[in-house]
Amino acid sequence: MAKGNQSPTVRAHAIAALNFQLLWSIITVICWILICVVIGFVLAPIATIIAIVFGIIGGVRANDGQLYTYPMTFSIIK
Repeated sequence: MAKGNQSPTVRAHAIAALNFQLLWSIITVICWILICVVIGFVLAPIATIIAIVFGIIGGVRANDGQLYTYPMTFSIIK
């Protein structure tokens, strides 16, 4: 986000990654809280793995100069 004013491409990558990580961080925290109810015992590791895997894929694509559209995300920050 610090270099976003210098390059629109960098800003687009940063916003896409930030939106994805914010959403899945919130989902992961909720799932870890639900572990007390046993439902989250299965969901929390899955949400964590999804966030890590798609974060790595997005980073590799950004390194290649491609704008990666993260799946399963909402535009929280524009």
